[in-house]
Amino acid sequence: MAGNGAVIAVCGHEAAYGGALEGLLGPDVDVVPNGRALFRAVAAHRRRGEPAVVVPMTLGRDPGLVADTARTLRAVPAAGPGAVLLAEPFGTAQHLVAWLRAAAGRAPADAALLVTAPSGDPFEDAELYRVAALVRRYGRHTLVEVAFDGGDPDPAEGVRRCGLLGAERVALLPASFTAGGPVGAHPVPVTDVGPLVPVPALRRVLDERVSDAHRRLREQGDDGITAGLAAADHHGHAHTHPPGEGHGHAHGHAHEHGPGGAHRHHHHPSAAEADRGIRSIA
Repeated sequence: MAGNGAVIAVCGHEAAYGGALEGLLGPDVDVVPNGRALFRAVAAHRRRGEPAVVVPMTLGRDPGLVADTARTLRAVPAAGPGAVLLAEPFGTAQHLVAWLRAAAGRAPADAALLVTAPSGDPFEDAELYRVAALVRRYGRHTLVEVAFDGGDPDPAEGVRRCGLLGAERVALLPASFTAGGPVGAHPVPVTDVGPLVPVPALRRVLDERVSDAHRRLREQGDDGITAGLAAADHHGHAHTHPPGEGHGHAHGHAHEHGPGGAHRHHHHPSAAEADRGIRSIA
């Protein structure tokens, strides 16, 4: 990535505002929260004459991070085309389903799955319930529950509920970049199957997002910032492919066009789509 300039990973609550990713993305990647820290990081690279690609580190539950990042980048004084690029987000809800299914494959078949993540706003938390339902539908585990670090139910309550529903053991699946929260004393054995995305896959997907951002600029003259401003309006950024997939378009569903002609999709992942995402991190 060094040959293409600087890479900045901007983080929200899914990555503990950067704390969960420090030291994991490589020595040449800046890991910062949005706002002043991002502005300063971009400005520092500009002073050195380095172009920068900014990657929003969301797994699909925080489209506001994409839009807020775009607003911060828009405030950076212009320095010519391509000086600052906004990449598509690290992941989408489709990716999250696939990664959770891969993680569930490491859990005992007779365990209940407890999908955990930092609490967000009501819409983000509702999205996690939808994601968990898809993990259950396309997986082998019959009991899949949800819990929120800093929310309701918290992980300890989630484990208790699993026990009340008849689970003899519980496997914690982190649906974020952070580790699962403490569960304290619990009525059944608990194991943690995290992390959600192994470090080699973290770096590979980040590389893909950076490469795609450069390709979009080269082929379309698009720095990604205008499209990013509208991300939260539709709870999604411009179209994102599962990790490792190409850019062939053979989707059988409706889409709408956003700023600059970018298209974004509103659909649930099929089992085949989820399987493609799982193979990409195998």
